Amino acid sequence: MLENEEALDAYLEKTCDAENELLSRINRETYLKETMPHMLSGHFQGRVLSMLAKLARPKRILEIGTFTGYATLCLAEALEEGGVLHTIDVNEEQEERVRAYFDASAYGDQIHYHIGDAAEVIPQLAGDFDLVFIDADKKRNLYYFETLIDRVPSGGLILLDNVLWKGKVLLDNPDSQTKRVLELNEALAADKRVEKLILPIRDGLFVLRKK
Repeated sequence: MLENEEALDAYLEKTCDAENELLSRINRETYLKETMPHMLSGHFQGRVLSMLAKLARPKRILEIGTFTGYATLCLAEALEEGGVLHTIDVNEEQEERVRAYFDASAYGDQIHYHIGDAAEVIPQLAGDFDLVFIDADKKRNLYYFETLIDRVPSGGLILLDNVLWKGKVLLDNPDSQTKRVLELNEALAADKRVEKLILPIRDGLFVLRKK
């Protein structure tokens, strides 16, 4: 099964647009230098994020969980002229390298990179967001959603990653972490303020559109 999954992943990557040189470099260096490189969105999911963002045509994007900046740059591809992207991460050890990636991109002036606790940074950011991507502390995902839903205009998107939790959401006796993911998914599925669906790519991407 794993062999088939790897073959399918390779086929999906082959049939979508290629990574640009910078994204390929971030991908490679993340796997060389990080202890948990699987946290990277990666080629195919990066193209999905870019496509969804371009369809939304956002002027203001918020990302919670920068990691090494791969998804950040994929989302930034959709920014209109004068648009901005705020991205928040708690890991200051990666800051210098990630800032260098942003500076090397075409979007360096549009990306505002914040180091700190997202729960403290978000209230300091003024204005609404046309697109929000949540890929951080899973225990706080519902908190982030509830905090930001009123700051997303009608038609705006909220994306949450890792909502299939390596398939553990289907287990008969889920562990405590999986229970949190299930509680999140059930809350989002019942929320009448948004249209929603889960895309079963990588570890599951919840796509919510504000009504």
